[in-house]
Amino acid sequence: MNARAKQGRLPLAQVQDGDEGSNLSAEEKHLNETFIKDSIPPWLAGSGYIGLAAISIATVPMIFPQIKWYLVLSAYVVAPLLAFCNSYGTGLTDWNLASTYGKIGLFIFASWVGQNGGVIAGLAACGVMMSIVSTAADLMQDFKTGYLTLSSPRSMFVSQLIGTALGCVIAPLTFWLYWSAFDIGNPDGAFKAPYAVIFREMSILGVEGFSALPQHCLAICSFFFIASLVINLLRDVTPKNVSRFIPIPMAMAIPFYIGAYFAIDMFVGTVILFVWERVNRKECDDFAGAVASGLICGDGIWTVPSAILSILRIDPPICMYFKPSLSS
Repeated sequence: MNARAKQGRLPLAQVQDGDEGSNLSAEEKHLNETFIKDSIPPWLAGSGYIGLAAISIATVPMIFPQIKWYLVLSAYVVAPLLAFCNSYGTGLTDWNLASTYGKIGLFIFASWVGQNGGVIAGLAACGVMMSIVSTAADLMQDFKTGYLTLSSPRSMFVSQLIGTALGCVIAPLTFWLYWSAFDIGNPDGAFKAPYAVIFREMSILGVEGFSALPQHCLAICSFFFIASLVINLLRDVTPKNVSRFIPIPMAMAIPFYIGAYFAIDMFVGTVILFVWERVNRKECDDFAGAVASGLICGDGIWTVPSAILSILRIDPPICMYFKPSLSS
């Protein structure tokens, strides 16, 4: 029966039994043939990008009058180069640095426009460049997954178009839901929007230069930048039994960047993981990632019913809030 099944099966390539290199080549050949067979024509990709650029050149200046049409055109001319760099880096590190490339555009366009609307123009140009650069990296990752799973690139691209069209409707509605239910941007509220403040300050910095920074701010930033490099270098050159006691600068910076609540959540999760490892290490190794992902997803999904309850003016039975004590 096995022999008959082997005879009836269509071989992907002529390979010799026991030749591991030939088997690997045959598998890669099959992956390449499947992926290239339904490839997207270059003219379609180019014309689509030009069409989106034309739409943005016409509509973005209507929404943000501070950014002129030629600035949007310049962003679309430069963005493909940055998108390639970001996609390549994301493929190597699985880390999407679209916000970093967006900040480059923010500083350039904010300083280009100057005092007369440079802050808004820089933020708008940053949004345009981030959307292009980030989408390129995400699409590359999706195509990589499709390549490994023998999926059709055209089918994946059509699915991306459908998802993008849905996002054009769902994203504004979600923003309206949050904007109506919560006090977005209030420094004393639950949703402080720290990224909005950070990007606005960077845009102001791009317009006014280093003179906009508080006194000694640049020196302090330079000190901590050099300190982070030195600490990372020490972690790399010291023995493992010593380096594990050296803190990671990026982990230390996260609470300062997005708020202390994140550090508290991570600390509670670390304590749970520590106890779980002592109780049942094998079970912890098998399911810790899934449990952590579920907790993170649950925390994010709960914001939707929380917003609905807030819109309906339904207060929670228990509310914990921490703020500085009033001096007597």
